[in-house]
Amino acid sequence: MNASAMGTSPASASPPGLDWPPAVEIVNEAGASSFLLLCEHASCHIPAEYGRLGLSQSEVRRHIGWDIGAAEVARGLATRLDAPLFLGTYSRLLIDLNRPVGEPSSIPERSEATDIPGNIDLSPAERQRRVDRMFTPFHDAVARHLDQRAGRPTILVTLHSFTPVYHGVARPWHAGILFARSKAYGERIVSRLGREAGLVVAANEPYQIAADGDYAIPVHGEARGHEAILIEIRHDEILDRAGVEAWVHRLASALVEQP
Repeated sequence: MNASAMGTSPASASPPGLDWPPAVEIVNEAGASSFLLLCEHASCHIPAEYGRLGLSQSEVRRHIGWDIGAAEVARGLATRLDAPLFLGTYSRLLIDLNRPVGEPSSIPERSEATDIPGNIDLSPAERQRRVDRMFTPFHDAVARHLDQRAGRPTILVTLHSFTPVYHGVARPWHAGILFARSKAYGERIVSRLGREAGLVVAANEPYQIAADGDYAIPVHGEARGHEAILIEIRHDEILDRAGVEAWVHRLASALVEQP
């Protein structure tokens, strides 16, 4: 279902208002920590004019629409570490802030086993509109912050969550630490978390960092010479306050532990 089929023409709709929040929420920007936190999939918000992209509200609130629990963990870490935090404010179904623009997964026509009717047969103008309103402002804000802290030690950490079951296959990990160039640092974090009895943490699971499938780590981290890791937590671990607090505590401890 394209925009006209849903009875709206997003490319000519009214300018941002209450239903169009700023593309980035910045928390504790003046934080003194060497850590910089990002949570690109913090929200499942879709402006009303998009008609939920042809999906039900329950579908949008599934994992396909955002990273369940990730924002709460990120906020807790920002407080514990005194770290700046940048959160996305729109559903990744509109445009994924952690995918290079132009990649098929940037504006998905299908997510896991769910078709996204409102993303099919999009005009170039509508694709560019999402880039201009959601993707570019978020990453420009992160880039400006990094420019301002040039010369200051920086470790980029992005917070995500993943589904316990994917295409019918159960995932055994409670969390994964993803990295590319930051191999030594990433493996130290895996080792520290792995000391907790019963906790299953793996390197580069359930995904891997790739130039065509990730944006923040290659662009804001590696290209600037910073240590950079992506933390994935299985979302059934962080569905309630107790789970969130437990992961904030263990991640904060692992991140700040001296080598």
